[in-house]
Amino acid sequence: MEIERKFLIQHLPDHLEQYPCLEIQQAYLSTKPVVRIRRQNTEYYLTYKSAGLLAREEYNLPLTKESYEHLKSKADGIVITKKRYCIPYLSYTIELDLFEGALQDLILAEVEFPSRQAALDFVPPRWFAKEVTYDPKYQNSYLALHTQCF
Repeated sequence: MEIERKFLIQHLPDHLEQYPCLEIQQAYLSTKPVVRIRRQNTEYYLTYKSAGLLAREEYNLPLTKESYEHLKSKADGIVITKKRYCIPYLSYTIELDLFEGALQDLILAEVEFPSRQAALDFVPPRWFAKEVTYDPKYQNSYLALHTQCF
């Protein structure tokens, strides 16, 4: 079960370069249900996600580079590229996504939680802007098909 909240970011935290950064490329084979392929640095995955906004089922399976490249050619919409900075905050990790290409003006932060209650109790840092957890327009599967919205 993936339980996460999502926020828009207007101002980046100081010294972003000090945090680990992942180079991510991902594409969608289906958006209902969500079937995603992802390259994260040198690792490759196929992911299934159930419907939902705050909480949903998520399953990850490893892929080879060759399988990833083959499936990427079958993707719907654009291939999303982003840099993800992993920033410790309290007992959580903020995953700060700086999008590239057609979505380059978008900056999102996600925080995953062990329970719904922990998610509801979470107080975000001051540099977070508007919460978009319950707005499906900010799901990556939507963004891949609707880049003109951003």
